[in-house]
Amino acid sequence: MPRGASSLSKPQKFTERTQLRMANRPLSPHLQIYKWGPHMALSITHRVTGSAMAFVGLPILLWWLGAMAAGAGAYDTFAFVMGSPIGIIVLIGLSWTFFTHMLSGLRHFVLDIGAGYELSVNKTWSMVVFALGIILTVLFWAVIFLK
Repeated sequence: MPRGASSLSKPQKFTERTQLRMANRPLSPHLQIYKWGPHMALSITHRVTGSAMAFVGLPILLWWLGAMAAGAGAYDTFAFVMGSPIGIIVLIGLSWTFFTHMLSGLRHFVLDIGAGYELSVNKTWSMVVFALGIILTVLFWAVIFLK
């Protein structure tokens, strides 16, 4: 081989056995093949809620902490914005994302242990996570509003 030439630059010739193995490999299934279920929706929801908490919740948390440190005027502005109807809706949405993400994370922890992989169990716990996320959000805000 000449100097500077690489063995990777030559076209590879596969043996007949390798060609047969490559021809018999299964193709990756497409989304049209899968039958959607609650466990798949929860997997996507887990990612979306985590992103929502990072990109919406974290700036609000930092604004709250900064407003407390800046004094009464800054905190009054924060309280006015978050106490408005849109602010309340955002906070309710963030609390739902928190509870749903937390419960989904606990479900994933159980799956990491090796339990709950049966399809019926997995689907059931996925629906329970969705329902509990809503229930905990309602209870949380009921406690706040009924104070």
